[in-house]
Amino acid sequence: MGNPVNCLQRLSETLRATVKSSSLNWSVFFFLTLGLTVGWSLKAQAETPDTAPPELKDALTQIDAAANSGNIEEVMQFYDADFRNSDGLTYTSMQSALTKLWQLYPQLSYRTELQNWERDSDGIVAETVTYITSSQTNAGELKLESILRSRQHFENQKIVEQEVLAENSKLTSGVNPPTVEVNLPEQVRIGRQYNFDAIVQEPLGNQLLLGAAMEEAIDIERYTNPTEFELKLLPAGGIFKMGEAPLEEDQRWISAILIRGDGMTMITQRLQFVKGLSANK
Repeated sequence: MGNPVNCLQRLSETLRATVKSSSLNWSVFFFLTLGLTVGWSLKAQAETPDTAPPELKDALTQIDAAANSGNIEEVMQFYDADFRNSDGLTYTSMQSALTKLWQLYPQLSYRTELQNWERDSDGIVAETVTYITSSQTNAGELKLESILRSRQHFENQKIVEQEVLAENSKLTSGVNPPTVEVNLPEQVRIGRQYNFDAIVQEPLGNQLLLGAAMEEAIDIERYTNPTEFELKLLPAGGIFKMGEAPLEEDQRWISAILIRGDGMTMITQRLQFVKGLSANK
């Protein structure tokens, strides 16, 4: 979830008491995963990747190639002028966010896998998983790993709509960032309580551990105006929180940052509040 625009700036100041939230940075990554998100229910049983039409395979390959080369003009050729997604991004705001993201991360690597697809009356609905990685040795060993699972609606080989199904990412810096195990479901029933744990796997020994956690509503404003949270000295080897789902269906970004003297780890995951859990959850 964090904001790609402010991510590096925030990380460079992680030992300060106030740190930029990662929420918006992460999500832009995901949407900017080059768009492999969209969301309509498939009208029939989905087809396998092996049976996908050549035009769909070619579009996904070309999007990845354009993203890997940082060619914003070529990438945006695959977005319809009236493009929209479930978080409120449009063609213009997507282009602006991608441009800022690539200025901060000039060496992002994209890899998209097609999971299934289905034709509808207007085009093709495709479910994909996109992996994004980055390593910038000139920024304090800053490393990024992001995964976006989504569906997207193609019409005439252009993406017209998007909806994120799941997203999570991890950003680390320093010579020995904490190894963090995260316990958080992808979906929670409305009105129910849930646990969020971010546990450091290595013994702390004599080291101090700073950290903070945040739950944020998914809002287009968070892409460019990140909120802030204050770091606290943690009495145990991680963050342990209990939350309560709202009474209506919604989605939130859940973020945590953990800092030791030799490194930092920041994680973000999208949490969906639903009336009924999906069969695979």
